[in-house]
Amino acid sequence: MCTNIVYEWLKTLQLPQYAESFVDNGYDDLEVCKQIGDPDLDAIGVAVPHHRRRIHEAVRRLKEADETAAGLY
Repeated sequence: MCTNIVYEWLKTLQLPQYAESFVDNGYDDLEVCKQIGDPDLDAIGVAVPHHRRRIHEAVRRLKEADETAAGLY
């Protein structure tokens, strides 16, 4: 099993089963994960609606964290 930042992120979302698919589809960094949309989740194989919502919510939080950090400089 891959152990990287995306795996750790998915583990905190209680979705580590998708880690290998994320990495296989090029989502091996959180910066890349911030761009995930519905077509990407289809390609990765995330079909369960509440898993998709959980990932979308986490992506939104990643983007908000960036905006907050940008305001510090």
